Amino acid sequence: MKYLKIFMLLACVLTAASCGKDPLDITPDGRITLEDAFKTQELTEAYLNTVYERLRKYGCNYHYYTFLSAFGDDSHESNYPEQNFPVAKYITGNISAASNPLDNEGSTTLSYNDRNWYERAWVGIRRANVFLEHISDENVPEAGYRGRLIAEGKVLRAHYYLDLLKNYGPMPIIDKDITQQEDFSDIKRNTFQECVNFIVKDCDEAIADANLPYRVTSEAERGRMTKAVAYAVKSQALLFNASPQWNPDNDAVKWQAAAKAGKEALQALEGNGFQLFNSYEHFFITKPDLAQSPNDKETLFEINDWGYAGQTYRRFGNILFLMHMIPDFGPEKAGNCPSQELVDTYEMKNGEIAITGYTDEDHLKPIINPASGYDDQKPYENRDPRFYATVWYNGALYGNINGVQTYIEAFKGGKHGISGVKQRTPTGYYMRKFVDPAVRSAAAGTTTYRLFRLAEIYMNLAEAENEANGPTADAYQAINTVRKRAGMPPLPAGLTKDQLRERIRRERRVEFALEENRFYDVKRWKILDKAGKITSGMAWTRRPDGTLTNERIVTIRRQSWQDRFLLFPLPLSEITRIPGMTQNPGW
Repeated sequence: MKYLKIFMLLACVLTAASCGKDPLDITPDGRITLEDAFKTQELTEAYLNTVYERLRKYGCNYHYYTFLSAFGDDSHESNYPEQNFPVAKYITGNISAASNPLDNEGSTTLSYNDRNWYERAWVGIRRANVFLEHISDENVPEAGYRGRLIAEGKVLRAHYYLDLLKNYGPMPIIDKDITQQEDFSDIKRNTFQECVNFIVKDCDEAIADANLPYRVTSEAERGRMTKAVAYAVKSQALLFNASPQWNPDNDAVKWQAAAKAGKEALQALEGNGFQLFNSYEHFFITKPDLAQSPNDKETLFEINDWGYAGQTYRRFGNILFLMHMIPDFGPEKAGNCPSQELVDTYEMKNGEIAITGYTDEDHLKPIINPASGYDDQKPYENRDPRFYATVWYNGALYGNINGVQTYIEAFKGGKHGISGVKQRTPTGYYMRKFVDPAVRSAAAGTTTYRLFRLAEIYMNLAEAENEANGPTADAYQAINTVRKRAGMPPLPAGLTKDQLRERIRRERRVEFALEENRFYDVKRWKILDKAGKITSGMAWTRRPDGTLTNERIVTIRRQSWQDRFLLFPLPLSEITRIPGMTQNPGW
């Protein structure tokens, strides 16, 4: 980020302002006060950078360098159960208000660790409030530029609130700095609807400012807030608000609001040059280019690789090679290994559903759709092209490694087979998505993690439109646009509302496989008790004659599927400090 030296100078101000005492009531020692921090344009810009500094890293930065999908049913982190990291604790239900492994494990001082979600978001909100209170025509004289910075601050605040809502539920709405307040007894949680209204207001005001661009076009701006991000935050917030978790009475008005937001977002984004990337496979192994008309017109917001100091190997593209790679390259672990449940979700290339469900609770006996052409002994033939872009499976061609064409040998005894160590897959699969098979060293990895992309707006619209108005042409068009990019046929006409809902949920899982959507989707749909219990895999055995046979196996029996896991507990310290912050159900 820009203004690094000034940023460091501001650190002492932020430290003082976070204490209970007045940060201005200090003995002069060379430190600047909060008022001093907004005396010039450069200092004001630098303070806005400190608001950005609280953004989480997402991607593979969940301790210990894993993906959020590993906490759900899309994948199995290979260091489980060998190591007692947060994945293991979450899977076994070892969470409490005093100790949430996703929220309080890892480094508290290094920004490459995604921890302290609750604190990070609130600090981001507090800094956004301070920034919005202090920016003025005196410290940023040019009205257009000042308008852009204010809009960025509002989108940041909306994003931090959305992050809190998804993980902890409704929060108090605070739009001013209350650091110096001594009595917090009047602070109470607002309703979810009120919080969403606040997010939408911030996003709408940012979108309305003509000075906020739709996309960034220079390296110095990479990772900044834009109109595209505001539309994405608004769309997601309204979708959550309409979903069963927060809409138990199925109020159609909420679905209509989400559908309207989706249509408005697509109209604005498509009208300003956004479109789906032409290749699903290559989208995830590239770094977004920055230009007025870039090659990547799908990315709405990427997580910028800043904040690592000299430890650049911790960047997303580098960690993929070190922590989520096949054994040939000597990684520390195989990492995020896709589950059989995810593999079973992929349709056949002809658009037919292959596996419609299971006859047993352990998912070892699939219900095969006879019209699909699926063969459980040849399960990887003729599947949705996104399957081949997402999963390394037994027999898949990885590529040329040291002059040798290398195929995945996931059978027992094969060089990539299940063997009970963290460097090997526990499910029979390795992650292909995000992994560039041409990369031969960690330093060569350059891809960044996309938190928001255009495909999500299409899928949000498809879901909200179907729930609000049934299987309309708009709902079909939205989902079929995503399928067309993937090389899949349109959904069959004449589906009922319930049938289209099921296809939309399948499509979301496939399109956003191993990203963060599924972790929250099963919660907002309130199906965690159905989707959160079992993770299975496929064990292959090679017979003496060289032929292969397979067997489905259970790899995880998850203990974090009850309704209380729909939200994380509020930190115990927060409940103690602010009595009006009632604890989430079940904690």
